[in-house]
Amino acid sequence: MSEKPNAAHVQYRVPYADTDRMGVVYYANYLVYFERVRNAFLRNAGLPYAELESRGVLLPVIRVEADYKRAAGFDELLDLYGWVDARTHTRVSFTCEVRRNEELLTSGRTIHAVIARESGKPVKVPAEMTAYCDKVTSL
Repeated sequence: MSEKPNAAHVQYRVPYADTDRMGVVYYANYLVYFERVRNAFLRNAGLPYAELESRGVLLPVIRVEADYKRAAGFDELLDLYGWVDARTHTRVSFTCEVRRNEELLTSGRTIHAVIARESGKPVKVPAEMTAYCDKVTSL
C-alpha cells in the first residue's frame, strides 16, 4: 500500500469464527474490519467513538461499497488500512483496504452522516476531526 499520511493501520489475525463453510472470511465480516480501522482512525484523531457519543454526535453508515478481489482464510494476518477520503460539513467518507502481505484483498468505502443523537438532525463534522484530516493530508 502506498502509505497515506492519515491512514490508520490495524493488524488482525482471522479467527475461525470469521470464516464460512468454504473456509474463507465471510463477506459481511469485511464490513466489521472496516469498522475496526475506522475506530482506529478516530482514536488517532483524538475522537474515539465513545467521546463522540458522549458529545451527542453519531456517525451512522448511510452507504457502503466493497470490492472483493481475493479471499482471506483462517489464521491469516491481515493489515487493515483506513482514511478519510472526503468530507462535507455533515458527512464523512472513509476508504478502507484489507491486505495480506501487501496484496490487496478487499477495498471499500463507507459514507457516514454526522448527526445529533437527540434530534437525529445533521450536525457539522467535529472540529478535531477536520483539523486532524487537514493536518495529516497537508504533509
